[in-house]
Amino acid sequence: MSSISAADIDHHHDPSTSTGIPNKKLLMWTFLASDCMFFGCLISTHLIYRLHPPPGVPAARQIFSIELTSFSTFILLMSSLMMALAVNAIQKGNLRSLRASILTTVLFGSIFLGCQVYEFHNFVYEKHLTITNSILGTTFFTLTGTHGTHVAVGVLWLVLMYIRSFKPAGAEAAKGTWLLFSFAHLVVFAATLILTGYVVLGVARAGQADGFNLKMIGTYAGAQYPALIATLIGFLGLRWFALPRGEVDFDQRNAVDVEMMGLYWHFVDIVWIVIFTAVYLLEYIS
Repeated sequence: MSSISAADIDHHHDPSTSTGIPNKKLLMWTFLASDCMFFGCLISTHLIYRLHPPPGVPAARQIFSIELTSFSTFILLMSSLMMALAVNAIQKGNLRSLRASILTTVLFGSIFLGCQVYEFHNFVYEKHLTITNSILGTTFFTLTGTHGTHVAVGVLWLVLMYIRSFKPAGAEAAKGTWLLFSFAHLVVFAATLILTGYVVLGVARAGQADGFNLKMIGTYAGAQYPALIATLIGFLGLRWFALPRGEVDFDQRNAVDVEMMGLYWHFVDIVWIVIFTAVYLLEYIS
């Protein structure tokens, strides 16, 4: 990696702004401030209707699965740790650690989304709670669905940042092969995540029906043999795309971009802690 002077990576003191904060980061903070008010309105609405429910609203305890939600909450919190490690890695110019941390964050975020999809499916088809048949369904699906959308946007952003870290330096970047390489990388990434989610959802569904044990896992693995093989091929494809191919145009000077992504991801995690407390835990401690 080429040597970079301290002035090139002094991303904390941008002389182009009177605040000393880079313009990109200042814009992200402004967006997050507006998003705080947006989520505040959604959470307040849910709490108001919880305190004064209209007749016919089903009991939340009979619908929620605190075990599943606690697991997905833990996974999302661990993703924040990996995102912090990714920011630390790019500040030190450690691309290998950066990519590993981003990949792990993407995996944890995808598991959280998979749990949410399974939860929504279970609520609608097993518990018969929809966005239109009760005020609980309206506030719950609007609030958690909006948060899930934020997580999905964050996962997509992480994937694009990961692929961006392979952009070759110099004249190689101007060639059309780089765009084709990036598009193919994105397709393999998307297919692998979808297949992984399919396998994880299948295990969760089978586990809820029969209880988690080695026999159940083995039976499910045998039934989903093609999906497991396809998932393994997808991960091998990602490993092939990650093979070193010379100098890349991604180093400490891109730290602000990764930090912005980190701010967004930590915000999404903090919002979920509030949602988990206000929507789920209050039903079990009140």
